[in-house]
Amino acid sequence: MAKSSRRRGPEPVVETVDGGLAELIPDRDGSGGWTLLLDGAPQSHVDLDAPGRLTFEYQRRLGHVIDLAAPPGQALNVLHLGGGAFTLARYIAATRPRSTQQIVELDAALVQLVRRELPLDPGARIRVRGGDARAGLAKLPDAWADLVIADVFSGARTPAHLTSTEFLTDVRRVLKPGGTYAANLADGPPLAHLRGQIATAAGVFPELALAADPTVLRGKRFGNAVLVCSAAALPVAELTRRIASDPHPGRVQHGRELADFTGGAVAVSDASAKPSPAPPASAFR
Repeated sequence: MAKSSRRRGPEPVVETVDGGLAELIPDRDGSGGWTLLLDGAPQSHVDLDAPGRLTFEYQRRLGHVIDLAAPPGQALNVLHLGGGAFTLARYIAATRPRSTQQIVELDAALVQLVRRELPLDPGARIRVRGGDARAGLAKLPDAWADLVIADVFSGARTPAHLTSTEFLTDVRRVLKPGGTYAANLADGPPLAHLRGQIATAAGVFPELALAADPTVLRGKRFGNAVLVCSAAALPVAELTRRIASDPHPGRVQHGRELADFTGGAVAVSDASAKPSPAPPASAFR
């Protein structure tokens, strides 16, 4: 009697890139899912078979922002600062066909790895540019983008020059009048960086909302928070409902509650900017 054999799934891919050791780990269930890690820190998850499926908490929150940025299916002009595994660009291509997207990613070796192992749909209108995020932003014309998404980490920290009033002023220049800016931020107790980022954004954008796990907002642990900004009114009620109903429910702060959370934090300038704090060793266990 012949022995039965199981079909082996894809193997992990490990390569050194400009930003450290990159690992692409396939999902154990044999689906088309992959997790990207840099120096052991999870960066993003992508499902090649179902790019409309988002699993990481912060990516799901950004996905809700994308969904509410315009009526369903409407094409958008989107700038992604930071590439990772191109998860959100793939999501937009799947949910909003004909969207025009630009990704700016500093790590050229990482871009080559992702393009080779997790190729983009050749029909998607996604352009990937190498280089610094702020320099890439500066090259775009005024009022080009419906949506700008910032998800930039170097050594698990947001670079200082992407945290300032001058940076956000250029983001607003690139956005259309009713456009949306969304940033993935990371901080832990005492949340000084996060509060400073809210104060900085409040000096540039009249409308703000913050989405995060309640334990992060209470300063109980290190984690991600998504800051959403616009010159137009934000869909706060619907964003709150969607984030509260996620598998890992989050909370949205807005208006007076967000101002109270920010406290006496002051805006950050290029002269005073610092990178976001390094995560503790226990953050990714």
